[in-house]
Amino acid sequence: MVQSPYKRPQNNALSDKSPKSLQKKQHPVIAQLAATIESIWHKQLMLFPYETPADLGYVEGTLEGEHLTIQNRCYQTLQFRKLHLELASVGNTLDILHCVMFPHPCFNLPIFGLDIVAAKGNITAAIVDLSPVSSDGSLPADYHQALSLLPAAEFVSLRELPKWGSIFSDRCVFVRPETPEECDLFLNQATQYLLLHCRLVCEATKINDRAARAAILAGQNRYCQQQQKNDKTRRILERAFDKQWAQRYLETMLFDCAKEDLFEI
Repeated sequence: MVQSPYKRPQNNALSDKSPKSLQKKQHPVIAQLAATIESIWHKQLMLFPYETPADLGYVEGTLEGEHLTIQNRCYQTLQFRKLHLELASVGNTLDILHCVMFPHPCFNLPIFGLDIVAAKGNITAAIVDLSPVSSDGSLPADYHQALSLLPAAEFVSLRELPKWGSIFSDRCVFVRPETPEECDLFLNQATQYLLLHCRLVCEATKINDRAARAAILAGQNRYCQQQQKNDKTRRILERAFDKQWAQRYLETMLFDCAKEDLFEI
């Protein structure tokens, strides 16, 4: 029987300011997807609390005269060093969902990432990917095979990846859904990616070779470093708070680089 290496931390972001309160006020697609992510995590994985800085679990600020709210929910599991679901809202004009699943570097697993932005009631950007951490940008064979079996989703408006987007896989879906049907199509695609990921994660075995672990660690950190180059996210945080706070939030909550992992099962 697997013994949990985790103890319940005294500060837990899950208890900060009623985590589901913001979700209920957000765009229906974002609220539905947040509920789906939480449900799949709880059903498919053995979750443990994840300690976050006391001042970052729930954050309030002002952006161009509008009230900004950020709520973070974080967990960890035997396979993941961090599961992160962030919900953010700016007044009644902007809703954001951000989700990343960081594996322990002792597992050769891609990084699940998902973001949705709704502006003035419309979904303006939606992206989901299983990003490889290998140096050649390839996914593990079992992921490549499983993804190839999923039906291709077709959208009218495809979005162009940013210049720093070399970290994404060739199965990345980055779109602007134009209709309710396309919103449902993206929801289904994101759900299938997440279910597939959770299934393969539970079948994964730990890698003992130190060189292989080091390569995985480098790939994860490359992912975080590239994501930190997202100027849109940085500008929003800097305008709402300041440059120092934005940098800390990016490096601590959103894309914290992993350290050498001595995780044992």
